[in-house]
Amino acid sequence: MVLKTRVTAQDLWRLGEGDVRRELVNGEVKEMAPAGGVHGQIVVRTCAWLGGHVREHGGGEVVAGDVGFVLNLPADPERVRAPDVAFVSVQRLPGGRLPEGFLSGAPDLAVEVLSPTDNPVEVQQKVRDYLESGARLVWIIAPQARAVTVYRADGSARLLREQDTLEGEDVLPGLGIPLAELFR
Repeated sequence: MVLKTRVTAQDLWRLGEGDVRRELVNGEVKEMAPAGGVHGQIVVRTCAWLGGHVREHGGGEVVAGDVGFVLNLPADPERVRAPDVAFVSVQRLPGGRLPEGFLSGAPDLAVEVLSPTDNPVEVQQKVRDYLESGARLVWIIAPQARAVTVYRADGSARLLREQDTLEGEDVLPGLGIPLAELFR
């Protein structure tokens, strides 16, 4: 009989950075292939909009890439997700600053940029994970469809198209990103 060892968030942290993005789901490390050019471009544009807004208005920090969030879900207390982009309010930052390691809890805003190889079931699970662990807003950006689905903590969702404006709502008041600009 082979026993499988359950990996912890601390174990994942000790693996360090590498060529592959990793998340931790149900004690198993999930590796994700590197993203393509359009994906990276949309991530950078989203970061630019969010970063500019936060520089001007304050209120927290914007992070991107492989920043891990330990979501502390009831069925999986060490689930680690790494959204493409995230905003974390000052209130959720220990001592008002970003930690060296993974962040504890969900970001206020989690952003996932879809790649052609993303599994729709896994994407929806990520949305659930973020919302169930306290995220207030989740954006799923679909570059191929030139659309964004906005999920809210109250369970509502809205599909935005290229002619619409993506708003920060109560998470980032005053933020408006014209999707035509994001997808240009």
